[in-house]
Amino acid sequence: MILDLTGKTAVITGSSLGIGWGCAHGLAAAGATVILTGRRQDTLSIARERLLIAVQGATVRAVASDLSTVEGCEHLLTVEPRCDILVNNLGVYEPKPFFETPDADWEALYQVNVMSGVRLSRGYVPMMMNRGWGRVVFLSSVDGIAIPVDSLHYGVTKAGVLALSRGLAKVTGRTGVTVNAVLPGVTGVEWVKDMIAGMALQNGQAVDEAGAAAVAARYPTSITQRVQSVEEVANLVVYLCSPSSSATTGAALRADGGIIETLC
Repeated sequence: MILDLTGKTAVITGSSLGIGWGCAHGLAAAGATVILTGRRQDTLSIARERLLIAVQGATVRAVASDLSTVEGCEHLLTVEPRCDILVNNLGVYEPKPFFETPDADWEALYQVNVMSGVRLSRGYVPMMMNRGWGRVVFLSSVDGIAIPVDSLHYGVTKAGVLALSRGLAKVTGRTGVTVNAVLPGVTGVEWVKDMIAGMALQNGQAVDEAGAAAVAARYPTSITQRVQSVEEVANLVVYLCSPSSSATTGAALRADGGIIETLC
């Protein structure tokens, strides 16, 4: 299967690091023009240089903007008005006990994890529909289904992302625009790698062994019993952004190593 996205422009939110950068790398490798976004220009510049080295000949631009705000989303829409592929990856995870989580923390996560995707979809999707082609992918989480008690507000926002994705797919209908969600599990982003490396050092374990133990402790239903790589998640996102995925819309697809127990 050849996933050719030549001539398409992809906007990936929260893409200076982690899954977002992995998605940007995969989309650039498939030929798309890639728009990186993040709050800090310095980290975005580094991410852009990394991507240009990793994918020779890629077209990569970077926009620094706080997408948790109305103004930040409007800035991105103004600077980069063309978008054929929107990857709503931006998200914040915060472990905190429910009774110690004030309204301000709920609101902050909601603005980042849900409303950034709402605002950018509202800005970009009508143009996709008018052109008769487009792809929108939301990055949710297994925690949107298996709601974590130690980060309830995070789980609620990720459940909201699933509802948003499904509803928007119904809105786009038969226009040629598909909308889907991807649910990662424990993924080897930078902070997870650092955490597991620390556990390995503390317990005298190999890094892979420490990762497997961490996955088993938090998600005993995991089938693979390991940390998934960023590339494994990004590969699914890139497929969903391609013309080959035209029959898939309104779906919530897992890249979680089999954590979620439901059959579908």
